[in-house]
Amino acid sequence: MKTKFGVFTLLIAVLILLRTPISGDSKTHFHTPEEISFYQTHFMPPLDSGEYFALPLSCKGCHGFDTLGQANVDLQGMDVNLYDDWETSMMALSAVDPLWRAKVSHEILVNPSHANELQTLCTSCHAPLGHYDAFYKGQTHYTLADLANDSLGQSGVSCNSCHAISDSSTLGTLFTGAIPYDTNRIVYGPFPGPSVGPMQLYVGLTPAYGPHMSDAKSCSPCHTLISSTVDLNGIPNGNTFVEQATYHEFLNSSFPGQSTCQTCHMPKIEDPIKIANGYTAIPGRTPFNLHTFQGANSFMVQLIKNNKTALGVSAPDANFDSTLKAINTMLREQTLDITTHHDTTLNDTIYFSLQLLNKAGHKFPSGYPSRRAVVQFIALKANGDTLFASGLFDQNFEVVNIAPSFLPHYEMINDATQTQIYEMVMGDVNGDRTTVLERGATHLKDNRIPPLGFTTTHFAYDTCKIAGNALVDPNFNKIAGIEGSGADIIKYNIPLQGYYGSVTVLAKVYYQSVPPGWLSEMQNYSSAEIDTFMNMYAAADKSPVLIAEDSILNIPVTVGLNEVNNAALRIHPNPTYDGKVSIEGIATGTQITIYNAAGQQVNVPMQKKANSISLELPAAKGIYYLILSGDQKKQLKKIIRL
Repeated sequence: MKTKFGVFTLLIAVLILLRTPISGDSKTHFHTPEEISFYQTHFMPPLDSGEYFALPLSCKGCHGFDTLGQANVDLQGMDVNLYDDWETSMMALSAVDPLWRAKVSHEILVNPSHANELQTLCTSCHAPLGHYDAFYKGQTHYTLADLANDSLGQSGVSCNSCHAISDSSTLGTLFTGAIPYDTNRIVYGPFPGPSVGPMQLYVGLTPAYGPHMSDAKSCSPCHTLISSTVDLNGIPNGNTFVEQATYHEFLNSSFPGQSTCQTCHMPKIEDPIKIANGYTAIPGRTPFNLHTFQGANSFMVQLIKNNKTALGVSAPDANFDSTLKAINTMLREQTLDITTHHDTTLNDTIYFSLQLLNKAGHKFPSGYPSRRAVVQFIALKANGDTLFASGLFDQNFEVVNIAPSFLPHYEMINDATQTQIYEMVMGDVNGDRTTVLERGATHLKDNRIPPLGFTTTHFAYDTCKIAGNALVDPNFNKIAGIEGSGADIIKYNIPLQGYYGSVTVLAKVYYQSVPPGWLSEMQNYSSAEIDTFMNMYAAADKSPVLIAEDSILNIPVTVGLNEVNNAALRIHPNPTYDGKVSIEGIATGTQITIYNAAGQQVNVPMQKKANSISLELPAAKGIYYLILSGDQKKQLKKIIRL
């Protein structure tokens, strides 16, 4: 302790000297940005009396990057410090998120008389420390104007935002930003026997063991949002609307008791990690939860990275890249499995089943209602031409053939104008689609794929209902009529229109966190926040994120007809051992095309006579298909080469 105070005194002396003009030099020497950063992250004074929360910079000194490489590293020496992982997550960026700010502004412009209440509600989760600090000190509202001058609020969902949550009996039952904070300046961690002295002395907080830090209920206050509904004149009608219910979706699954929110979004490593720089005597903690907080919103993380200077974000690009890598890994590996089946080919139609299995512990997609997943299903002919395509995007990354309102959930798709989109669609009091959250009155559609174990009889189902056609789809979250499969099966019945050859199908699922249609209402309004975001959005890469794909290659399709039984047509020998075949009883002008079992056209030598043809099949053994075309008719005959 004496050593640290000695260093502190020396640093102050150095800073004073650096700010003192040197004789004969008219310039004043100020300390460097590196010196400022060192001071802020190592010697921020402890909390004053009457303060409740600490800035995240107060935590960085011990829980950030260790220049000595002794703490906050795994057994291989890889840096796993909490601060750097956190600072480019959407948790840390929640208060500067330009879409959130634009949406708050949009809601205010729609219902200006509700401005204070709307901002106060929204800041409770996006700027919780600033919000609650203001309320504890007597304010009745906390607005964007308050946030602009408040470093606590601008820190987003920071260290104290989670670790000051108490294990109250109400935790897990309070939602919509109602966070039960411990106002005694206690911070809870997942490890028993924390070292109390250093944090008390240098930060002014007392660490304590809190097993609830590893429990999903710690996430519940902000991950179930229920708002009051107003009509188109802004008048409350006494009803409520479930905007988000990720926590309740988790409860209504087979995951509780097996894993928690932290399991996926804060992955564990088993290495014992010394979590405080400069205190190597403290034992390593295991298992250790990485503070990456990866979700699915790579679009917004990338947009903020691209505009970090304008948004006042100082985190290095390397930290953004690390967060983006974690998000994309989760999207590709832990979100969805898809499997394509070729069911049959019959009556000029080829039939497929596409199964999508949700691997997340909540609906997919989940969270903010702009998010959606789009299924793209393409069938290609042997020459590469498109036979069928559903779920294509236009140049603005909107779904081609999307309806002005929204597309329904499909049990079966047989037309290119139909696309399966998994989403929640909000309706207002008149039943029209809306993206104004305060006008949300009903769920016009919610076919987001439920998690494994999800049922309509669970106590939490009232906040995470299925809505629309998916509710009566026998293959949606069901196997043989039993709920809880966590999957959906889409039938694709693709017309062949007389095509014969081979068919290759490509199935892909794309994720969009901010699709163009979600912004259509907001872009009709103008404010500093809306204009700022729309300009950033226009310049952003809006490419959907590919999260899962499957394919079946070269499915043989002989013709959209069954094999004909024409007594006048005689093929011999069949089977053939040497490949030489004679075909008799052919009408004049008949054209013959031959395909192998893979659906590939093959060219063979033929000798034509009056009513017969002699040909020699390729050397490869197997089944060959003869398509005889003439008189506006097609006939199919099979020949076996042994």
